[in-house]
Amino acid sequence: MNMTLNIRRNLAIALAALSIAVLFHQVICGMVRDWYTNENYSQGFLIPFISGYLVWQQRQRISELPIRPHNSGFLMLIFCCLFFMAASIGAELFSMRLSMLMILFSSVVFLAGWPIAKTLSAPIGYLIFMIPLPAIIWNKIAFPLKLFATHMAVSAIRAANIPVYGEGNIIYLANTTLQVVDACSGLRSLTSLLAISAAFALITDHSKVKKIILFLSAVPIAILLNIVRLFMTAVLASRFGPQVAQGFLHEISGLIVFALALVLTYLVHLLLLRMRGRDT
Repeated sequence: MNMTLNIRRNLAIALAALSIAVLFHQVICGMVRDWYTNENYSQGFLIPFISGYLVWQQRQRISELPIRPHNSGFLMLIFCCLFFMAASIGAELFSMRLSMLMILFSSVVFLAGWPIAKTLSAPIGYLIFMIPLPAIIWNKIAFPLKLFATHMAVSAIRAANIPVYGEGNIIYLANTTLQVVDACSGLRSLTSLLAISAAFALITDHSKVKKIILFLSAVPIAILLNIVRLFMTAVLASRFGPQVAQGFLHEISGLIVFALALVLTYLVHLLLLRMRGRDT
């Protein structure tokens, strides 16, 4: 009897997965194309694997939970499908992609019940990091970040007694002019670091409050290090010429800054661990 139930359950899960794959085939292909062609979203390739690891990490707990399909999941599926249809008619890509996660969660509720759905809510919710932001939202965030980073970098350069003048997203040095483009706004590294810090927070055994702190620490870390990157680029450009702000050196500086961001995030984790030790 148990074997028959397991076979039926596995068939139902396989059928649901196949249905979602067919329904969202074009949506998934378009999203993968964005990951491949737009460097701002290249981290999307890693997100499904990280989400899969988060599910694997919970495998013991999931196996111990009872499978209790709930009809509320069917009602949620109907609503999510209507939401997907409305987004498709309006050609709103972000909503179409978001509806995929909504339908995935609703399917788990319908096939396995709320206890398992709650356990899988974090891995499923984590998949939102693979969905590119709408261009209008990205630009509204990137532009102010770009201006802020430029202003702070100019202030730091001036404090280092280097002649500099800033206007908008332009840094004027004595021997060259640096333009802080969208790629240097810090938003790209911020989105990547948020995805990593979220995964890191989920796999740690911190309290919920400390998990949130660890996750949000990515924001000041990414912004601060991007300002440091602009400052160092300007200092080197003023000393050795504008060529250091271009090509290989510019790209490698981005990788170094991101590596430092990971180190600082880990240090925040260690600090939270020490705080827990003091609490106990």
